[in-house]
Amino acid sequence: MRDEPVVVAARRTPIGTAGHAFKDLTVDRLAAPVLAAVARDVPGRRVDDVVLGNCMGPGGNVARVSALAAGLGHGVPGLTVDRQCGSGLAAILVAGQAVRGGEMDLVIAGGAESASTAPLRTRRGEAEPYDRAPFAPGGAPDPDMGPAAEALAAACGVNRPRQDAYACRSHARALAAREAGRFAAEIVPVGGRRGDQRPRPLREASLARLPAAFVPDGTVTAGNSSPVSDGAAAVALVPGRLRGGLPGMRLVAGSVVGCDPALPGWGPVPAVRRVLARAGVELERVAAVEIVEAFAAQVLAVTDALGLDPLGEDDERVCPDGGALALGHPWGATGAVVVTRLFSRLVRGGAPAGTLGLAAAAVGGGLGVAALFEVV
Repeated sequence: MRDEPVVVAARRTPIGTAGHAFKDLTVDRLAAPVLAAVARDVPGRRVDDVVLGNCMGPGGNVARVSALAAGLGHGVPGLTVDRQCGSGLAAILVAGQAVRGGEMDLVIAGGAESASTAPLRTRRGEAEPYDRAPFAPGGAPDPDMGPAAEALAAACGVNRPRQDAYACRSHARALAAREAGRFAAEIVPVGGRRGDQRPRPLREASLARLPAAFVPDGTVTAGNSSPVSDGAAAVALVPGRLRGGLPGMRLVAGSVVGCDPALPGWGPVPAVRRVLARAGVELERVAAVEIVEAFAAQVLAVTDALGLDPLGEDDERVCPDGGALALGHPWGATGAVVVTRLFSRLVRGGAPAGTLGLAAAAVGGGLGVAALFEVV
């Protein structure tokens, strides 16, 4: 285990709804305070690289710009990863590969997204900007994520009452976690804000009155979907031989898979199955699960397929402090946010050595990303 990558620090910004809390902060101004805080958490060590996930730009190697803005020094190069909504988690896997290969001794990895300030893009010869880049080539299925969540709900039989119940749970759990101070140690204040903007009390009866957001007579609504958000998160990875007694989580295995682009929300299912198979671990042994909550429909379809019941017996196992439905979904960062949440639950929470945690995300275009961690 000498070169096995270990996460020894994890931080994030508060998460703001796009156009609101951080509407004037560019992506590097979100990322830089988090990178600086993570570097301070492992003092006296040289940062070899910064790997950040980002989806919407503005380009120019966001990781390098953010590393410079964080004051990490001219010698820290920076690599920006685009796996859309899985970018932050994928960046951590890339950093883990560099550490495991013996090429680097300290990599800060995560993600950042400023939907509020991301540039609008226009094709040459056209006057109007386009909504998004394609997730699949012409002729292949390429649904927007809302209609894709609706299609997954229909395919997997996830009804409206369960979706609304899960959304209410996410907000209630996030409010309780904030009140209990469980977010405090992971959050780096940015722009004068110390807490997440979005979580609020919800009632299932109120959610039930909301209209379908994407498909007529559908089940996916604004209330059981995550908002477009701004935020950043990052972790520090070092080889086990250089951990120096710092508590942390060993990156046991990671996996990135493809799936049908018509049902991109399904991606975590094969990703989780592959990562568990590689590690030789049954899901029953995993104590903590954090899934990016893009849509309640998507989370429930995935957990149903994996044999998890977050509205029942796995209530304290799956996202027990809420998730992206309540906190927000900053696309390039959100995969790193769930790893930061695992770090708080397991490492800051004092879980015994050997405790396992799982992080997973679905990705537009038909991908799934998953990672398995072990407390050391």
